[in-house]
Amino acid sequence: MTISPDDQETLQERAVDDGHHRVSNEGYQKDLSQRHVQMIAIGGAIGTGLFLGAGSRLQIAGPSLAISYAICGLCAFMILRAMGELVMYRPSSGSFVTYAREFLGEGAAYAAGWFFFLNWAMTGIVDITAIALYIHYWPVFGGVPQWILALGALVVVGAVNLTGVRYFGEIEFWFSLIKVLTLVVFLAVGGFVLFSGTHVGGYTPGLHLITQSGGLFPHGMVASLMLIQGVVFAYAATELIGVAAGECHDAKSVVPRAINSVIWRIILFYVGSIVLLVLVLPWSSYHEGESPFVTFFSRLGLPGADSIMNFVVLTAALSSLNSGLYSTGRILRALSLGGSAPGAMSKMNRHAVPYVAIGTTLVIYLIGVLLNYFYPTQVFEIVLSISSLGILGTWACIVMCQLKLHKAIRLGKVAPTGFAMPFAPYSGWLTLAFLALVLVMMAFDYPSGTISVACIPLLALIFFAGWFLLKRTGKQPGTVSDEK
Repeated sequence: MTISPDDQETLQERAVDDGHHRVSNEGYQKDLSQRHVQMIAIGGAIGTGLFLGAGSRLQIAGPSLAISYAICGLCAFMILRAMGELVMYRPSSGSFVTYAREFLGEGAAYAAGWFFFLNWAMTGIVDITAIALYIHYWPVFGGVPQWILALGALVVVGAVNLTGVRYFGEIEFWFSLIKVLTLVVFLAVGGFVLFSGTHVGGYTPGLHLITQSGGLFPHGMVASLMLIQGVVFAYAATELIGVAAGECHDAKSVVPRAINSVIWRIILFYVGSIVLLVLVLPWSSYHEGESPFVTFFSRLGLPGADSIMNFVVLTAALSSLNSGLYSTGRILRALSLGGSAPGAMSKMNRHAVPYVAIGTTLVIYLIGVLLNYFYPTQVFEIVLSISSLGILGTWACIVMCQLKLHKAIRLGKVAPTGFAMPFAPYSGWLTLAFLALVLVMMAFDYPSGTISVACIPLLALIFFAGWFLLKRTGKQPGTVSDEK
């Protein structure tokens, strides 16, 4: 049998790709169980965007916020399904970085990895401050300086991440369980109030609270559409399941079930919660700075509702910080192994953890703690908006990799994964178009969104300078390092 030059080249490329994936996964322990991955998938889709941010969004969009959550939830699910097919193709702790390296080239892997790091670096800066503020809410901690609380939280979460993946998985399991149980309790109590006709804050629950308060779109459809560019980021962190899959036992069995369960939880927890909130109280009862769930339970007369929800929001912020450290460590190591980050980032400690990469993120978070004391709140809104660019870049990379994988499967170069993205490739192109629309809408969200979009040329310049510097230092992007 003779092999054509084209086939020989393809086989050589496939061997190189296998080497990238093999080295990217070496040294890790498969200590994440099915329950860990299930909760990482669920917890990644539920965060402070629902528990805290829904109050201000209800003021802007009214009951139509449920529609915005449903549209953005569908986008998040498509991204998850794209990630799921890539995981079924080959699980990798380097996640989309290793997939981008194979399907799009080292330049795309470099950009995707550093976009991801940008997202979590910026998000972590805000998380660590939010944690300190939430702890300060209770009078017993009122006399403790804010920087001590922030540093204490960072030390604890850092220690968890440096002592083994199973500790990360366990703490993330409980953080996610708290969020899920909170929403289950609200849905149960809210459902009882709605169907029993129990008065809440002087109002009788029912559909009339929507029809008599301006209808579905009290501020017009444009206001609701513009809110999509903010709502979509409530689903940030859903892509973490792709990173966790590389350290999961029997990922090809666990991941599909975990991903398919997410869409039902989005419908139940996000859409269901918003619908219930506007049926038990007028949408105008909810305000920025107060969790809508606190508003509901307080009007219901439940004592201690504010403290309970403060604890829930605190766990959501801790979960975000915990996930940020975990995922950036794995992504930085994957970048390093491909020559797109300093070689030291690939080093592992005796607990099979990329400690230098995690330590790098910890340093960024420490700098963020210091910055909190010198800049006003508006700067942090801009920081969060810039982090959204990282989310968009990461999600777009995942979808583009899936489109390349789908093409390879269709041409017979790769075997079917058994977990194909629904309606591919059209669903992938529609998802990319939606992400592009979000970017355009961000440009009109003055000042934070406009400033963040204006920063794109600056980020491109910084990324290009980093790429050039790596070449100059002899760390040629695209080569697999032998460091472990």
